[in-house]
Amino acid sequence: MVLNYVWAAFFLITFIVALIKLIFLNDTEVFQNIVNSLFDSASTGASISLGLIGMMAFALGIMKIGEKGGVIAVFARIVGPFFNKLFPEIPKNHPALGSILMNFSANALGLDNAATPLGLKAMKELQELNPNKDTASNAQIMFIVLNASSLTLLPMSIMAYRQEAGALQPSDVFLPILIATFFSSISALILVAIYQKINLFNRTILAYLGGLSIGIGALLYYFTTLEQEQISVISSVVGNVILFGIFAGFIGAGLYKRINVYDAFIEGAKEGFDVAVKIIPYLVAILVSIAVFRASGTMDYLVDGMAFLFTSMGLDTQFVEALPVAFMKPLSGSGARGLMVELMNTNGADDFAARVACVIQGSTETTFYVLAVYFGSVAIKKTRYALPCALLSELVGVIAAIIVAYIFFG
Repeated sequence: MVLNYVWAAFFLITFIVALIKLIFLNDTEVFQNIVNSLFDSASTGASISLGLIGMMAFALGIMKIGEKGGVIAVFARIVGPFFNKLFPEIPKNHPALGSILMNFSANALGLDNAATPLGLKAMKELQELNPNKDTASNAQIMFIVLNASSLTLLPMSIMAYRQEAGALQPSDVFLPILIATFFSSISALILVAIYQKINLFNRTILAYLGGLSIGIGALLYYFTTLEQEQISVISSVVGNVILFGIFAGFIGAGLYKRINVYDAFIEGAKEGFDVAVKIIPYLVAILVSIAVFRASGTMDYLVDGMAFLFTSMGLDTQFVEALPVAFMKPLSGSGARGLMVELMNTNGADDFAARVACVIQGSTETTFYVLAVYFGSVAIKKTRYALPCALLSELVGVIAAIIVAYIFFG
């Protein structure tokens, strides 16, 4: 229901702003720009969905081999004690637990192309357990909100953009991004846990989170001892080795179990094709609303208003130039990335606002895109409290990014 109102608000606010610009500013091209962006984004939405078909078919084909070969069940048993507390609706050792873990792992490694199909696979398995097919279940909400909180541990693309922009130390945003991401993800977990009355002080949850925190801390310390080029090479090689190793491991396990791995792959690939086609209308809907919102200039007015507000309060406004990235990221990942690159090119990669933009970009997620694609893939219409929790955790991530940037670079 909330997504319904937000989606409608984009169009209504856009129309009002554009009408004001036409009447009072004599901007005769504003509606033409909006209509052009509407048609372009609709075409883009369909293209993105169709472009996912190949990756979806491959990923779900491999996942089907892993499921029949028993590997997914092994993953489910490994994370079972922890996930059973966070997802009490999911039966013990259910394949959905393994799919969720695979999705989280791909996100953490920055493997977005693999994370999306794995996440859609998890959503489909969770939907099979959902008694109300048009309403998001607690497990689906927990999964999506955590996904939307940004789980990336290796923000290599951002460091690469900084290197291209001439940053003296492209990796200096690495630690700030991970700290801000930690706060974003923890806030997402707490918010959903409050709604679902999950006891986060349970010993099992604390043990897993503690172990994860120690592991992340050790990883952070290790990367702080490396040069930028070493970080790039190690993270890229390790990520791809792990990914392909999983694929090969699934096939090897399937052969060991004496299943027909080729037929299993084809079976899963057909499911991937169906999912990619189903998300087209949902993706088109969200991308069109975002495009018209941007084309009307509403985003610019929003940023200018925030700058005036902070100035009036007597606060430091160095970070304000980075706010367009914060406003754009929940709507469009490519749009936020473009704003980040533009800011670095204009002010310099080592400018404070540019660094803030990089930290925000790395510690937040495309919330509306995630919700539209994931819920749309299983035809969920009633998202309940998923959007408010996701947006609040996004806000925490932005605030944490600004504060951490002041601590490191201010």
